[in-house]
Amino acid sequence: MTISATLPLTGALGSMVTAKKYITSEELGKHNKREDLWISIQGKVYNVTEWANEHPGGDIPLLNLAGQDVTDAFIAFHPGSAWKYLDKFFTGYHLKDYEISDVSKDYRKLAAEFAKAGMFEKKGHIVVYSICFVALLLSACVYGVLASDKFSVHMLSGALLGFTWIQVAYMGHDAGHYQAMSSRGWNKVAGILIGNCITGISIAWWKWTHNAHHIACNSLDYDPDLQHLPMLAVSDSLFGSLTSKFYNRKLTFDPVAKFFVSYQHLSYYPVMCVARVNLYLQTLLLLCSKRKIPDRALNILGTIVFWTWFPLLVSCLPNWTERVLFVLVSFCVCAIQHVQFTLNHFAADVYVGPPTGNNWFEKQAGGTIDIACYPWMDWFYGGLQFQLEHHLFPRLPRTHLRSISPIVQDLCKKHNLPYRSLSFFEANVATLQTLKTAAFQARGLLWEAVNTHG
Repeated sequence: MTISATLPLTGALGSMVTAKKYITSEELGKHNKREDLWISIQGKVYNVTEWANEHPGGDIPLLNLAGQDVTDAFIAFHPGSAWKYLDKFFTGYHLKDYEISDVSKDYRKLAAEFAKAGMFEKKGHIVVYSICFVALLLSACVYGVLASDKFSVHMLSGALLGFTWIQVAYMGHDAGHYQAMSSRGWNKVAGILIGNCITGISIAWWKWTHNAHHIACNSLDYDPDLQHLPMLAVSDSLFGSLTSKFYNRKLTFDPVAKFFVSYQHLSYYPVMCVARVNLYLQTLLLLCSKRKIPDRALNILGTIVFWTWFPLLVSCLPNWTERVLFVLVSFCVCAIQHVQFTLNHFAADVYVGPPTGNNWFEKQAGGTIDIACYPWMDWFYGGLQFQLEHHLFPRLPRTHLRSISPIVQDLCKKHNLPYRSLSFFEANVATLQTLKTAAFQARGLLWEAVNTHG
């Protein structure tokens, strides 16, 4: 390693001041492996090799940004109290060619202003309202199943359960980002109660994938939220059988994938209706894996709670026809949320390769789409209609997202960056068009293969 340093300085009293030691960005980039992981924050270089295993956000964010300056990402995900823990990782080196882009300067200024105003701590009463609303919905669902013998009431109860899961998922999302409760510990408890116990989807699985999604927003090989082969592909770049850096396996675009992707614009909504089955499976696979999982026992216990009360509730229905239809109706209603999650990203810009720390704002702006709605509909979208605002400030409680939206729009306009806000209908059209374009490209490959091999 080449190290540059200035000569020691001698003070008037003969004291020595140690000179700074420098490395270049190129030299920093060589420390980008799990066993040798360095990052830079505001030009100071830190060795986080051992810390990666203890990092509350998991090792994936650190591995994805290894060997880079990660100042903007650090600001986005960490409260001011986190800065004091950095000193123990300091290598003694500074980044010689450290530069800050104009958009990063503005982004950091905004983050500092929001923090000074106390916006990250002011959560409002959304948690209380959400808990009361979910309790009302769940109670009505259980009452409808137990107190009525009418088919229509049972199906309405299934719909209420699906709608409950939508609202619960928003609460789990807030808890996972430490937005819901007053401390990290209470957010952890809330995440397990909300995620594992009520929805059957592990908060550990969610944090594992969601943190990776935030860091590598819309990278085809680093963002797990775009890796849905063999059923869906948002870009023909996936036709090259990319290797998922998240799952550490090849995303094979085989004849089966070619067939399903060729008709994905037609199968999109049916697939969303059964998407929860995949989430249950992913939870099971993670909790049974050898991977290090925070609070594995609590996550398993919470998942067992779900798979106790949910089958018991379904079993209270009078016959198997109603039981199956009850589950299907709950899944179909909850599919509204699965659709919403894909609308935020499927039709946005995608890229291949790792995320980079020096264009944090640009990558978030390019990879997200907001959903325009009236303020009285904010509860329905859980704050995630302000997708870019959330990606830029993931710790910001959803009660503030609408108020900062004009500021983010102005910043995007100032730096000539995209700010896309579509109605729910327009976003569906854009997503279907993206899927249709890729489907026709895949169909051409499919028929080419058929003609070639007979």
